[in-house]
Amino acid sequence: MTSLTPPGVSAELLSLRAGAVAPLGPEGMASAIRKSALDGRVMLTRAGVSGDAQADTRHHGGPDKALHLYPSEHYAEWCRELPDRAHFFEIGAFGENLSTRGLTEAAVCLGDVFTLGDAVIQVSQGRQPCAKLNLRFEQPDMPRRVLQTGRGGWYFRVLVTGAAGVGDRLSLIERPQPEWPLTRVWAVLFEASEDRHGLAALAGMALLSGSWRERAARRLADSPKT
Repeated sequence: MTSLTPPGVSAELLSLRAGAVAPLGPEGMASAIRKSALDGRVMLTRAGVSGDAQADTRHHGGPDKALHLYPSEHYAEWCRELPDRAHFFEIGAFGENLSTRGLTEAAVCLGDVFTLGDAVIQVSQGRQPCAKLNLRFEQPDMPRRVLQTGRGGWYFRVLVTGAAGVGDRLSLIERPQPEWPLTRVWAVLFEASEDRHGLAALAGMALLSGSWRERAARRLADSPKT
């Protein structure tokens, strides 16, 4: 355990959610982005929330993306930017398993370890937007907007399984990479800057999910050497 753990980094769990695969959009694309709130104590396993499903298991789910958290604070920002779509922007709209108040991407670092109820979970990567967001919000450029704002939320892997419920707190207990807030990870991987040092660090960082390590390695290979 690292000693580099700032005090008081925590958030309130407002909603815990799971969903089944169902048709989405006019062509009925299979998706589990619509998730319902769960009551009581729910098991968080290494595969995610008990009872949750994923339609596209190549890009969603798995041990490195077991739980998706979306900060509730972002919804007010989306409503201001897209008032004609404001009726969509409520807790659960981004398909999150966990909705919280008190943490955003700027306050969370890659590899952060939190307790949540009886479970222990670790930040593994940010959430990269997919085209299903266009269908979910009836807005044709939602992935681009998420990329530009960095308001994608993030994923956890589950280190210790256990039960959790609304009202529990996510409490930081370990911060192994304090120099890598998720905002910096996002900037290195998705913005135009060619930070070869940062890309190399991410490509070799075991705490980062495998798919994002591969993305960092590809960007490093394609970036000009100075």
